[in-house]
Amino acid sequence: MKIKASLFKRIRQKLSGFSMIEATIGMGIVGTTIATLFSGFTSGFFTMQMARENLRATQIMLERVETIRLYSWDQINTPGYITPTFTAPYDPESPVGQQGLIYAGTMQIVPCDVPSSYSADMRKVVVTLNWRTGHLQRTRQFTSYISRFGMQDYVY
Repeated sequence: MKIKASLFKRIRQKLSGFSMIEATIGMGIVGTTIATLFSGFTSGFFTMQMARENLRATQIMLERVETIRLYSWDQINTPGYITPTFTAPYDPESPVGQQGLIYAGTMQIVPCDVPSSYSADMRKVVVTLNWRTGHLQRTRQFTSYISRFGMQDYVY
């Protein structure tokens, strides 16, 4: 019986708990895991914000280029008729002051640089947007070509 009791005593001592070193290492692993998890959340949210802002920038640039279709060839070539600078909010549906970041844009309509006989009947449209995400200055640019005998002639 004495052998059985000493055997149970040794087993109980081995299973009695963790040492201070084991607990410290375990807490270090848990702390590292939690820090990595929150770092992943932060990175994911920032990536989604940048993707949304980039998508909105694409929408604004496309909207500006699509409005060119509504103008006649004379209007497009009249200096000052189409404003060269503009601003657009991130969320135009929100009340003023709560629309989020503001995109600053420029629109250039310049003679086309295509070496051909019809280059005098074409224009190059360049839309550039600038905005700030946190401490990052961001820029996107869209280039398109329009012609004198393009789609705008079918509207009028």
